[in-house]
Amino acid sequence: MSKLVTIYGGSGFVGRYIARRMAKLGWRVRVAVRRPNEALFVKPYGAVGQVEPVLCNIRDDASVKAAMNGADAVVNCVGILVGVGKNKFDAVQAEGAGRIARIAAESGVQNLVHISAIGADAESESTYARTKAQGEAAVLAAFPNATILRPSIIFGNEDGFFNKFAGMARFTPILPIFGGDTRFQPVYVEDVAQAAVKGVLGEAQGIYELGGPDVDTFRGLMDKMLEVINRKRLVVSLPFFVGKIMGGALDLVQAATGGLVVNKMVTRDQIKNLAKDNVVAAGAKGLADLGIKPTPVDAILPDYLWRFRPNGQYDAIQASAKNLRKPS
Repeated sequence: MSKLVTIYGGSGFVGRYIARRMAKLGWRVRVAVRRPNEALFVKPYGAVGQVEPVLCNIRDDASVKAAMNGADAVVNCVGILVGVGKNKFDAVQAEGAGRIARIAAESGVQNLVHISAIGADAESESTYARTKAQGEAAVLAAFPNATILRPSIIFGNEDGFFNKFAGMARFTPILPIFGGDTRFQPVYVEDVAQAAVKGVLGEAQGIYELGGPDVDTFRGLMDKMLEVINRKRLVVSLPFFVGKIMGGALDLVQAATGGLVVNKMVTRDQIKNLAKDNVVAAGAKGLADLGIKPTPVDAILPDYLWRFRPNGQYDAIQASAKNLRKPS
């Protein structure tokens, strides 16, 4: 019988790419998610019955153990940008990560891959960054041979970064951002997935910081995105104190509504993260150590941002037609 990998959060942005790659390698893939009915799109990644979404809540031991039953390897892709209800940063990124690692060790799982993030810091003012570090510590305490991946901003078809701002650019002449001079090192989702597969196969161990070949400022990335979608917009970097006020107000709305209105714009915690560069640290192991050649942003953005152009997929044809001479 082929080997089995359980991917927690396997229907998410990164998880689905890992699931697809593992299925192509002939593994059985169990996609552990809170809402399996919303993850049915992963089933065609393999043959009939090869890829299956299952119910799991990583805040519960029994749920995690059931989803892991019989697994040879485990990948944890679960992470959040906004804490809502019982799914707070501590419960998901620290306690949840530790729970998965502990049960994996108890169950005799061979290899464990944990997706963290560049900037994970136990001393950080940001709850996101602090709980990412706590999650890493809990994973290594329970499963010392785990592979931990710390990506920078991840880009790809379903990303929440370039897609978000490209969408905003369709409706406003001004593109407001916070931390315009903060540096990022965007990494392609397929490269992250490939790194995770290395960990599943036992070809990687330890902590790796994943970044692409390009390092650019937030403002620079927005300019690049605007060039791809053929729109001229004024990119305005707002002061951090404005972001703290705005994020605080939106956080209060979320709290006052009991999470019925989720702050998907900007939180105070995200503003804290935007104040620090998000690049691979000097001397850190990275994609090159895994034998992976990083993919540049320029090679991928046009493949999925074309839909934000004024004329969508026909933008280039329309521009070419304007250059045709009218018959005399």
